[in-house]
Amino acid sequence: MRYFPIFMDIQKRPVLVIGGGEVACRKIDMLLQADADITVVAPSIKSYLMNYVEEGKIHYIKGFYHSELLTKEYVQVWATTDNSDLNHQVYRDAHEARILVNVVDDTPHCDFITPSMVNRGRVQVAISSGGSSPVLIRIIREQIETQLSTKVAMLADFGADKRNVIKQHFLTVDERRKFWETFLRAPEIEKLTTRNELEHLFSQHLSKNIETMAERNWIEYHQETEMLTLKSLRLMQQAEWVICFEDCPSEFVELCRRDAERLFVSSEQEIVEYLAQAEREKVRVTILMKKGHLVRNDKLQSYLSSDVYVPTL
Repeated sequence: MRYFPIFMDIQKRPVLVIGGGEVACRKIDMLLQADADITVVAPSIKSYLMNYVEEGKIHYIKGFYHSELLTKEYVQVWATTDNSDLNHQVYRDAHEARILVNVVDDTPHCDFITPSMVNRGRVQVAISSGGSSPVLIRIIREQIETQLSTKVAMLADFGADKRNVIKQHFLTVDERRKFWETFLRAPEIEKLTTRNELEHLFSQHLSKNIETMAERNWIEYHQETEMLTLKSLRLMQQAEWVICFEDCPSEFVELCRRDAERLFVSSEQEIVEYLAQAEREKVRVTILMKKGHLVRNDKLQSYLSSDVYVPTL
């Protein structure tokens, strides 16, 4: 992984953009969506940007860039000119000042890159190939756009509004998490179209007791992650513990819920011990098992025969 994915809060924070052409227009539009405090430096700027200046949305310094303009107050610098020598000078100055810099369309001279985005209100999905395949990323984005319902924005706003209600109703983080998982996975969610309907369903779920029960799901894997079923992926995302042998490929483990505890074992007996503990503590467990593995431990076999086992395709 070349680039570490991160969402940076630049609301009301100063950002410097060098250049006032078409590229600057695109980047400034994006920065304005994040409510950044934007200053543009260029001998001239597009009328599109001048409208922003007249509306007080951005600041404009008319003139050529020089290093004294790049002060440490800025949290980001964007070099958007068509002069590569100037862009590289901005890059060097930013590094000397220890400010994050992006030289547009010049990945080797970028401390950060901007991914392709799918926006649904508070929900943002970022997709990137590290600058290596923009056409592929565009195709992936188109696929996500068609599958991600606009209802997601309503659900995200609703969740934000109900945070304090949930905190008062459920004392622990674990209870809150399990409530939201149950609520957001309810079949009725797919049919709702209005906020009032959502409020009614929320009240119904809030009146129910959240039962904490142990759960064991066995997921079979074999060579390609694409061979996993949709059911497998859903159960892997619900796991609180993930148990697997030490030789389990990392790409399968990483498909499991990010904050689940990873438990790597070297014997079947260790799995048995962990499962007994999970049963006592009422933990939801996913066990990753390689296709063709022959279970020899009698106790483990008894667990396996009574649990959910999801084979690969």
